[in-house]
Amino acid sequence: MPEFRRQRRSFLQWVDQGEKQVAILLTVITAVVIVAALVQLTVKVTLALITTDQDAYWLGDGLIRVLGDLLTVLIALEVLQNITSYLRRHVVQIELVLVTALTAVARKVIVLPAGSENKPQLLIGLGISSIALAGAYWLVKRSMRPWGSAQGHQPNTEPTRSYLDGDQSFPPDDDDRPEARADLQH
Repeated sequence: MPEFRRQRRSFLQWVDQGEKQVAILLTVITAVVIVAALVQLTVKVTLALITTDQDAYWLGDGLIRVLGDLLTVLIALEVLQNITSYLRRHVVQIELVLVTALTAVARKVIVLPAGSENKPQLLIGLGISSIALAGAYWLVKRSMRPWGSAQGHQPNTEPTRSYLDGDQSFPPDDDDRPEARADLQH
């Protein structure tokens, strides 16, 4: 049985390291995408300022396109923040995920093309998504403060229980001692 535990811990450590490497790769890819999007957006806005009729572009569809592009970059930044937050704390911060989703739905509403009022399923879907995400965000924010208190407290960002700290489905044995765990990690 101790050998099984040692192998299981070794496997879980391998999975944990693989997970971290994937998150680091995603961080690098997302950062490259953000830089490319910023360069493209900067060029697009600069060219629009130089070459187009200012009133026609900035008061019509051009403004909506620029806002859509800006919000897309903001969403990419929030995704990057989600990934880096996971790397730092090894937990997914649901509040941050909900804010990212709300931003994505808001972007979709802002950039709705003309004629979207003829698509009731799209409008109903966006409305339901907005209400559901706002409700979930409210519940998360509310759960972060103690009952009866008007002031919130810092959320617990630590994992509830690390899977490397031992599995509760097996009875404890000598391998669960801190010294034994330290030996397994070397």
